[in-house]
Amino acid sequence: MRMDAVAELLKIDGERVAGALQEVRENLNGAQREIVLDFSSVRRVDPHALRALEDLAGSADAKGVKVVLRDVNIDIYKVLKLAKLASRFSLLT
Repeated sequence: MRMDAVAELLKIDGERVAGALQEVRENLNGAQREIVLDFSSVRRVDPHALRALEDLAGSADAKGVKVVLRDVNIDIYKVLKLAKLASRFSLLT
């Protein structure tokens, strides 16, 4: 898929969540309007992944890119709520 597409879908590797999110953040550009991250293979987020999500949200806000998290399990959603990050992303089931 082209990087300047209206929405881009990326599957996040459940074994390397923080690294995958960092790569997404580094590749954000202002031409993207929306990026959809498929969390279906992610079972948990550790502190590094949580920090990477926070950094991604900040970069996306600065570049005007909407980040959608798809197929987030309930445990990850609870962590996002506790960390006050859930409101910074759109969530799809």
